[in-house]
Amino acid sequence: MNSGRVRVLRPEDLGAGEREHWRELRAKSAAPRNPFMEPEFTDVVGRVRPRARVAVVYDGGEAAGFLPYERGPLGQGRAIGLGVSDCQGAVLRQDLVPHPRELLRACSLSSLAFDNLEAEQELFVPYAVEEHTTFVIDVGDGYEAYERALRERSPKFLKTTLAKERRLGRQVGDVRFVFDERDPAALRTLMEWKSAQYRRTGRRDRFAQEWISRLVARLAETRAPECTGTLSVLYAGSRPVAAHFGLRSGTVLACWFPAYDTEFGKYSPGLVLHLRMAEAAAAEGIGLLDMGRGPAEYKDSLKTGELPVYEGAATRPGAGAALHWLGREPARRAHGFVRERPRLASLAARTLRGAARLRRS
Repeated sequence: MNSGRVRVLRPEDLGAGEREHWRELRAKSAAPRNPFMEPEFTDVVGRVRPRARVAVVYDGGEAAGFLPYERGPLGQGRAIGLGVSDCQGAVLRQDLVPHPRELLRACSLSSLAFDNLEAEQELFVPYAVEEHTTFVIDVGDGYEAYERALRERSPKFLKTTLAKERRLGRQVGDVRFVFDERDPAALRTLMEWKSAQYRRTGRRDRFAQEWISRLVARLAETRAPECTGTLSVLYAGSRPVAAHFGLRSGTVLACWFPAYDTEFGKYSPGLVLHLRMAEAAAAEGIGLLDMGRGPAEYKDSLKTGELPVYEGAATRPGAGAALHWLGREPARRAHGFVRERPRLASLAARTLRGAARLRRS
């Protein structure tokens, strides 16, 4: 499908030259090179989501921009992998600034929703209705420098976590960490732990959705320089006690699905796992671990900084935009109302956990 200077393709139909242009543009961006923004992630989403598309913007006969997205009913669009992708937006040549509504029209979209829009996305940030925080660990100066920073900021936290790691080794078995585990059984174990965590906390089980399970399984096999599926596992003796699956580029580890065996909860294996991930990432030359948006006690303990991400939707006038508003805006506002009131948010969390216990009984 062609529309002026914009050509819309299925991800698998992108040519090798276009993919290379995508990578070159991403390499020139001032933003951290998050693997969710690479063509390999879009390609894998396209294999499990048939409505996935890429708008290729041409300038002077050369591919100068890419917008990956999914097209829903009545032209309602969403960022590629919305709901699981932790970094979203267009990949554009720095001097290329297409009009957002013209780009949507070329894609036959009435709206384009996003919930983790990258801060540098000048094209779509004006359409944001909420700003969120993503928590990061900077190990650019090496893991030892990170540990020193933790000791200065929260000496009790680091001391306690390392003591629990030693106790785990004494009482359960020698502690061993594998940064890039290739055993499919370990990935299945992680997914089972994560599903149990979702149910325990009253949240929707992402792995109950077939497309997400298939997406993770395919990404676990993806080995590209700027988008590699990475399963990290903490073992005590021969038993896995904590694990994480995410994506890494040459400079960023995108933390995605962490979980642990609750039988060993008193040892805080999830915190130990993240410290070992930071150590291994630094050894690989990775300078940043992105733990994603959403508050969590472990993120507050481990973080060195924060970055903004945005939620909202670019729209163009018409019935489709109105349908998008009716379908998403009331729920988004309700969630925002609760988030901004800590006591109400705590009550909602307790209610969800109670409902989960009732479903299990």
